[in-house]
Amino acid sequence: MNEATETIDRRLRAAFDQLTRAERQLTDSLLENYPVSGLGSVTQVAQNAGVSTPTVVRMVQKLGYSGFPAFQAALRDELEAKISDPITKRAGWAERAPQGHILNRFADAVIGNIRQTLTGIDLDTFERACALLADGDSAVYVAGGRITRSLAEYFFLHMQVMRPRVTLIQSISNAWPHYLLDVARGDVVVIFDVRRYENSTLKLAELARERGARIILFTDQWRSPVHEFADCTFSGRIAVPSAWDSAVSLMLVLETVIADVQERRWDGTRDRMEALEDMFNRTRFFRKFT
Repeated sequence: MNEATETIDRRLRAAFDQLTRAERQLTDSLLENYPVSGLGSVTQVAQNAGVSTPTVVRMVQKLGYSGFPAFQAALRDELEAKISDPITKRAGWAERAPQGHILNRFADAVIGNIRQTLTGIDLDTFERACALLADGDSAVYVAGGRITRSLAEYFFLHMQVMRPRVTLIQSISNAWPHYLLDVARGDVVVIFDVRRYENSTLKLAELARERGARIILFTDQWRSPVHEFADCTFSGRIAVPSAWDSAVSLMLVLETVIADVQERRWDGTRDRMEALEDMFNRTRFFRKFT
């Protein structure tokens, strides 16, 4: 991609792995309300990110700009191009709605969540988690909480088709200890836990870890306390303009994991799918229109 078409947010994501901890913190701040977050003074940008002014100056130079004024000029040019481009205007998520309408505000927040979630995923962690889930020598247990139960059930349903020995742990706190009786060393426990973290979920992780299980955690950007016991953690951005958090970014990661595990186990998965379809045909659970 040439310099004329490369946007600043793409430069930030591309350079993320080479940045220092403070510079990554600054990057998260800039992407959180991009591009408005970069339009203040260098002091304001630094304060909003909780970093020093020299950190801001060093990072924009790493991105290829001579200094903060050049960085802001490029940002304004990018913003002006977006505003003046009729194609970009036409492509709005809800073109009939006012700019401040909930459809636009919610969509903007979700898109930002997805962008930052993907930026924060460690590829080694992703590969390791998928390898654990694809390993047929170990059993897989899946657990969710009050809100994340739906994500857990969705994941369980797909995993159950793709491989044997998959168990959905009931979220009732006095029932899940029964499942731990069968958890053996090397088994995998997948836990979903977002803010208002649940004490029973934390205890489940602790006891599963004591039994030698590997734990894969799907959580939010603040990270559940279960992270302390997890081998692999996926942190999705969940904040949106609503009293409820959004599960879209976690669902994206979840479905990508499902797709990867499917490919790793395709021969066995295909056989299981064919057997399942045969049972569906014989039971006539689903209507056919052909």
